Amino acid sequence: MTEHEDAVTHVQFGNSPDIWIDQHATGYAQEVADYLDELSAETRKPDEKPLLDSFNNHVEKVVTAFDHSKIKHRGDSLLFSDIYAAAEDATTAMDEVLQRAHIELLMALLAAEVELRGPLRLSRTQHMRLADTYEKLGRHLLAAERTGQRVKSFLPGHAAMAFLRASGLHALNEDIDAQDRCGLALARARRAATYPAWRRGAGWASDLLCGYGYRPFQLLGWIAAQLLVFTVALWLATPIPITTSLHMCLINFLNPLGLGDLEEVGRVGRPLLILEAYAGIVSTSVFFALLVRRWFRL
Repeated sequence: MTEHEDAVTHVQFGNSPDIWIDQHATGYAQEVADYLDELSAETRKPDEKPLLDSFNNHVEKVVTAFDHSKIKHRGDSLLFSDIYAAAEDATTAMDEVLQRAHIELLMALLAAEVELRGPLRLSRTQHMRLADTYEKLGRHLLAAERTGQRVKSFLPGHAAMAFLRASGLHALNEDIDAQDRCGLALARARRAATYPAWRRGAGWASDLLCGYGYRPFQLLGWIAAQLLVFTVALWLATPIPITTSLHMCLINFLNPLGLGDLEEVGRVGRPLLILEAYAGIVSTSVFFALLVRRWFRL
């Protein structure tokens, strides 16, 4: 680019930043469309890293041309609030304008990055509003897209980036609950962006058991299920009544029974109680570790 073109670019952006963001977002949306078409045709493996590198290049070009001396904030409102509102409206678009909805979403994501990385200092209120914007964009980028009769996920890697930014901004505002909410959404977005799909197994298990550690009380349900399973199994495998089985399992789960307590359960019941004791140690240890982390933010 020549010095003259550079100067023209700078002046044009300084006068109307929305136009430059729109131009870069439109160009980037075409890259995204080509990527999704290749995925549909199965000529490319899912990998958003090259796209995200290109996205960062677009953001840097806009930030570099940012002439903040000609930009005026309206109180604590966000600089590109109109762009964010347009993206929110576009998510309700019908199929015939779905492509434009994607452009609006990517345009809003690009604008949010420019606003976050730009030279203008944001206030606490603006941090909060920008974090909410990132959260909404992340949810929309994870939403299912229907193409014909096929439903596929839309840019989970981009959604993960949006949730990461939102979590960081909530941390600046010391909003712990919002930070945890975004942390959980971030973990789920990263799981959706993981390929091949079989590598998501550990993530699914962690999400089901304790919400990736952000919802430790989910473990109480699994602990109750373990107690029920071992109680029924001990009752069916031994001659002792169901009430005795429940009593033994409740005690053994937290404090393993001694040899003298195992005489009436027989050879089948002993391995069950040993297995239950190990399950109890692991489950309760994980539960209290997550609970302490949540309460004291370790």
